[in-house]
Amino acid sequence: MRLLKAVILRVLAIIALFLLSIGIFILLSFIQETVFVPKDYIIWIFKRPYSGLVIVYEIYLMCLFFYVFYKDLRDTWRNGRLFKKYRKPVITAFITFNIVLLYTITSAVAVVTKEKVINYSFFSPQGREYSYNDIVKINTGVYRTGRPSLFKQSKGEFFYIIELNDGTKIDLTEVGGVNNDEDERFVIEKLDKQLVNMDIPKESSMKNFEYTKKDLAKIYTDKIRNILENTK
Repeated sequence: MRLLKAVILRVLAIIALFLLSIGIFILLSFIQETVFVPKDYIIWIFKRPYSGLVIVYEIYLMCLFFYVFYKDLRDTWRNGRLFKKYRKPVITAFITFNIVLLYTITSAVAVVTKEKVINYSFFSPQGREYSYNDIVKINTGVYRTGRPSLFKQSKGEFFYIIELNDGTKIDLTEVGGVNNDEDERFVIEKLDKQLVNMDIPKESSMKNFEYTKKDLAKIYTDKIRNILENTK
């Protein structure tokens, strides 16, 4: 009976960890959209590799799981000489690290409106604004290699990178949110037509396009094709 109870508790804890993980993503997205995204946005970007740092919170949740359900590990941590000796500086460092981490993650945002691009960063929380005329290059295609990762795109993923006049590059497919919940490929297709008509240089390749058909419905791969083939 005790064994069954322990198993049930662990299963419920795993489910709770999963729900908490989703909750963390939703909360971070809410903070970003509330603080950095104007009401007239078209699409906003949660920039890599900073978005991948969310995995730190996943690690915290896993540590909490082991701390709660494994008494020996909990006692070792509580009674460790190193922790007892440096308790205050460790706690201070932990709090400071997490404040910096949260700020780094939430400020990793770029926004596209109908008139401009706004790029936020760790050192520019107020955001730097660019007009569409400040876009000097477009690079788009489909990745040939790469494994699924929080820090980079994987094989078969579509990318659409705009380069600004100061060298800043923003991949519009690293989506944080789209106005009216429209699919990002539809939004990028409309924006691409506008930018190409402005005679902004565009490098586009149909190589590896077939990889997109593995995971996407035809309505979405058709949009990607339209973007890749829209050149002058």
